Amino acid sequence: MLDETIITEMPPLTSCYGPKGQQVRVPITGNRAKRVVHGALNIHTGALLLFITDIWDQTTHQYFLTMIRSYWRGWRIVLFEDRGTPHTAEESVALAAQLHIDLRFLPVATPALNAMDHLWRHMKAWSLSNRATISIDKSAQAACQYLLDLSPRERLKKAGVLSGKFWLMR
Repeated sequence: MLDETIITEMPPLTSCYGPKGQQVRVPITGNRAKRVVHGALNIHTGALLLFITDIWDQTTHQYFLTMIRSYWRGWRIVLFEDRGTPHTAEESVALAAQLHIDLRFLPVATPALNAMDHLWRHMKAWSLSNRATISIDKSAQAACQYLLDLSPRERLKKAGVLSGKFWLMR
């Protein structure tokens, strides 16, 4: 499974405590910096490969494809990904074929089918939400570190692969 997520300087606010009857203040920096975290999850082993960039385009996606091939050298790779423009670009599809990576595109608007989407949700909830951003790079590193610190089995569990209802395991 392959997917990307965007980390911004404005973290998600999921809960907040403050004095009863008073408005809680949430600091807003006004900065619009972001980082894109690319991720690939092996749904059999729980192994995870991550890559942080400033942008998400065809070039960064193609570089990530080469990283995937070198990380899982000698494996038969079938990569499930959404239909984002960098994924479906002719050059990206051609590079995947050259690298002997079989691509399978998920139906449009079906994030529930992509196990990486479930991992991103947990990662943002546990490593980024309700925390002020010190720097966008530190936030991206903390998010990746959260996922890397999980055991392979815990990654598969949080991704929904071990649920018994995961669509590829039926």
